[in-house]
Amino acid sequence: MLRVDLAERRAWTEEIPQELLHGYLGGRGLGVRLMREYHGLDPFDPAMPIIFAVGPLCGTQAPTAARLTVISRSPLTGTIYDCSAGGRFAWRLKAAGVDLLSITGRSASPVALRVTPGVAEIIDVPHLRGKSVHETVAAFAGEGSVAAIGPAGENGVLFANIMMGEGNSVGRGGLGAVMGAKGLKAVVVNGDRSVAIADRERFDTARQDVIRLFRASPVIFGELGIAEYGTPALVDLMRQRRMAPTENFRRTIFEESGNYSGPAIRRDFHAKKDGCYGCPIQCKKSTPLGEHLPEYETVSHFGALNGIASLSAIVRSNTLCNELGMDTISAAATLSAWGEARGRFPDGEEVQRLLSDIAFRRGDGELLAMGSRRAAESLGRPELSMSVKGLELPAYDPRGAYGMALAYCTSNRGGCHLRAYPISHEILRKPIATDRFSFSGKARIIAIAEDTNAAVDSLVACKFSFFGATLEEYAELLSATTGVDYSPQSLKEIGSRIYLTERYYNCANGFSVKDDVLPQRFHAEAGSSGEGIEVPAVDRARFDEELQKYYRIRGLTPEGKFPDRDFLLRCP
Repeated sequence: MLRVDLAERRAWTEEIPQELLHGYLGGRGLGVRLMREYHGLDPFDPAMPIIFAVGPLCGTQAPTAARLTVISRSPLTGTIYDCSAGGRFAWRLKAAGVDLLSITGRSASPVALRVTPGVAEIIDVPHLRGKSVHETVAAFAGEGSVAAIGPAGENGVLFANIMMGEGNSVGRGGLGAVMGAKGLKAVVVNGDRSVAIADRERFDTARQDVIRLFRASPVIFGELGIAEYGTPALVDLMRQRRMAPTENFRRTIFEESGNYSGPAIRRDFHAKKDGCYGCPIQCKKSTPLGEHLPEYETVSHFGALNGIASLSAIVRSNTLCNELGMDTISAAATLSAWGEARGRFPDGEEVQRLLSDIAFRRGDGELLAMGSRRAAESLGRPELSMSVKGLELPAYDPRGAYGMALAYCTSNRGGCHLRAYPISHEILRKPIATDRFSFSGKARIIAIAEDTNAAVDSLVACKFSFFGATLEEYAELLSATTGVDYSPQSLKEIGSRIYLTERYYNCANGFSVKDDVLPQRFHAEAGSSGEGIEVPAVDRARFDEELQKYYRIRGLTPEGKFPDRDFLLRCP
């Protein structure tokens, strides 16, 4: 563990206790365990850490494991927050001999942190103040991998992100603003250390099994899979299922969504395969000149959510968010809520002007920089923020998938689709199909999925891997790497411990059942129907019943809290 205090301009290393590694693995788990010591602190308090943590498989050839997680408290939601990202940064941080980097303090002027084996150097970079992400990364060309913020992070936009130099982003929850509040413009890492494998033969066998399962998965490598078209392959499917959030979730179908589907992006932008370092899936897409093309959530929210059909305008908005350092989901959703409040959604050209205004907090951007919940409250229309715990909902309308409706609310970081992702079985029908318009059994399914994904985020592996492989193969990879035997069940138990640690942190900061709610629109208004598909409003009584069932499964009270104070003793 490398600890850095920016105020005192000093750095030192500590050994990570073995019991924490066995109990929390790395990545998300290890980060949230260390955050237990910081509940009650404001996200912008200098003592609040921002933590970069790799997983135990990083630095090996384990598929999709060249990732890291960034952990802190979100200024947008007030919840504990973690966000995963790929690229080369994680690999090089591990090669510098660092499994976890924890940064506290505040610099009075812009600084960057340079980390190499045995060396952590704080350098002054006043000339990078106000520079774009691209300009900042270019300033460290040849020095290693860079994690940087843009003007949005410097100016405290509550959904500012952290961009990796290769184009990946720590995109949700405003952790770029936490970094900006510390005066930290960039972190640069490089190293040449290798990772030892305890049992090479066992590792190679497990890796071959994972690759084989990837190849057999139609979701990953099918004709219309994510390897072929990236996540925008979902555009046409969500339209057909009447689940495409349109005009701030007033409707659930956008007739012109075909303009920005996966095939349309390939055709209009000559998209080529791209992806994270060493990943065999290569789900990301870029232009021949290297411009990163938008993901599904981005095309849908800068498209249907704001009533925009122009793919070129959507791509420009995505590029601008990446350069300014802002989360595309929250940015587009905030603009949509604001557009409904004023009676007119912004067009593509206005969106781009407003994005710049948000990043520099000028004009209407001053209000919009606070996110949809605060902006809607300021306008006297709080019901227009389509968010849970202040986190704007992604591009899956919960009226079309009741497991997703529940998962949005039980997610510890707010309205997020990646904590459980019931879309996998409700829409993609993997591993088994469930009735998307029923709550039956969903509480238990969500709890199991949350535990599984907490373990995955702590390994740290990409969730797309699990459209093919399972925890069984990754438990083998982990056992072979560390020489310590893990089973799928033991990983799920670790995942449960991680989830409950997050819930404990949130409860200590005042969260309860009152925060585990959907926006009223989804209970009061039906979605768009047609072609034999009816999309009714979500029954509030049935939702509450399943939420209470979820609490019982988790061992929580009807208020969503812990029944006693023994949790810390049970989860050391």
